[in-house]
Amino acid sequence: MPATALAHLPASGPTELLFVLFHGVGASASDMTPLAQRLVAEYPQAAVICLDAPDAFDGVPGGGAGWQWFSVRGVSETNRVDRVAAAMPKFIALVRSLQQQFDMTWERTALAGFSQGAIMALEAVQAEPALAGRVLAFSGRHAVQPAHAPHDTTVHFFHGLSDPVISPAPAVDSAERLVALGGDVTADVLPGIGHELHPLLMDKAIEQLRTFLPKKVWREAISEAPLLPRTASSDELGED
Repeated sequence: MPATALAHLPASGPTELLFVLFHGVGASASDMTPLAQRLVAEYPQAAVICLDAPDAFDGVPGGGAGWQWFSVRGVSETNRVDRVAAAMPKFIALVRSLQQQFDMTWERTALAGFSQGAIMALEAVQAEPALAGRVLAFSGRHAVQPAHAPHDTTVHFFHGLSDPVISPAPAVDSAERLVALGGDVTADVLPGIGHELHPLLMDKAIEQLRTFLPKKVWREAISEAPLLPRTASSDELGED
């Protein structure tokens, strides 16, 4: 496990799920503690890991003394894509190393990110097949609109309607795009919330984790259901 991680592990018994949490730019692993605590309370047999980004924040003075997944100095719609791509191999390697450490499959792994951490999590499942079963993206967006839906990965967007840092519009656009591509997606945009890991957004995240059934679950349930014998009706046979 990276030395900078904050880990919440099961008190006893096996580890059944892995949640990996990624903070925003200029922040640190500890800023994801409120979400980690909610996940631990709901899933006591889960390993919940909060990671510090690998690079020191290089943004504007006073903008934070923490860490960054990629630089936002002079960032634009164009160069953001390249910066995310450059940071992606190290990001994916962190997830893979934790899966190996906890002997956890990708289907039982969830990535949760806030702001820049959400950008990285969203783009990671676009770049790497079979990386995580779920993505919880808080106040984030794709670096570029997705060209495909990640296979058997459910993507959940949570955003404040009053977010002045990252508008909810790109997240809504991504959700609509992923649905059109056949993906599993939810999008919750709540009024009166800015750019923050708000308790109401976390409530929605827990609700979606608890209630949303991915297509994969339905597909497996149908394939395993017994085929019951039945007699065709006269209407089906075309008889008068």
